[in-house]
Amino acid sequence: MDKIIQKISEFMPNILGVALITIIGILAIKIIIKITVKALKRTQLDESVHVFIINMMKIIFWIILFVLILGYLKIPTAPFVAVLGAAGAAVALALKDSLGNIAGGILILVNKPFVKGDFVDIGGTSGLVHQIDMLITTLKTKDNKVVSVPNGTVSTSVITNYTREENRRVDCEFRISYTSSIGKAKDTILAVVEANPIILKEPEPYIAISSQDEKAVYVSCFVWCKSDDYWDVKFFLEENVKIAFDEAQISVPYPQIDVHIKK
Repeated sequence: MDKIIQKISEFMPNILGVALITIIGILAIKIIIKITVKALKRTQLDESVHVFIINMMKIIFWIILFVLILGYLKIPTAPFVAVLGAAGAAVALALKDSLGNIAGGILILVNKPFVKGDFVDIGGTSGLVHQIDMLITTLKTKDNKVVSVPNGTVSTSVITNYTREENRRVDCEFRISYTSSIGKAKDTILAVVEANPIILKEPEPYIAISSQDEKAVYVSCFVWCKSDDYWDVKFFLEENVKIAFDEAQISVPYPQIDVHIKK
């Protein structure tokens, strides 16, 4: 018992010192984390970036606290740091693709080429942005398919954001035959445009002949609407211009061949 008491008395200062360092370290970590959280809330960074930064800070601070405790106990920390560095390098090599996705996620969340709820095209894949994580961005297509795109791919792809701007232009192209009146066709299209209240008056609708070939004359129609109304306006024009052309007896060309017989 005397030996046990002697050993305990020898280690008691170390135990008390470790406990004191641990308590102070934990309190310091909590205070720093709270200050960081408040500072991040004042920024325009996405909440996913907040979570990532806080988690990384916690890991780093706990490692620092552990190294301080080892140093207080006079345990050599150089081997631990070397092992930690080697393990970090091995993990980074094994997870290089995932780390690339994390880096891409950080770029997306910081630069904000799109946010949740935007309708975007990413490298040929179109959909509504459903969720932005650190590894993948999830899109929902118009037919309710869920598409997961790695953030590394997103950060290196051409991104088209269809809803970033409030207004969007709707482009339509109609074909008429060479026997039809161009002026009548343009007036007919304009009447259909003016009948739709969700088509904006400014900028003004623009209707003009865009091209001609051996089959038809092409009439282009450019109108503006709210970005959310794009497909409603697009489908309205495509359907109602065809109906108006039929009523106005404006013929739409179709493939045909003229055969000349020589006797």
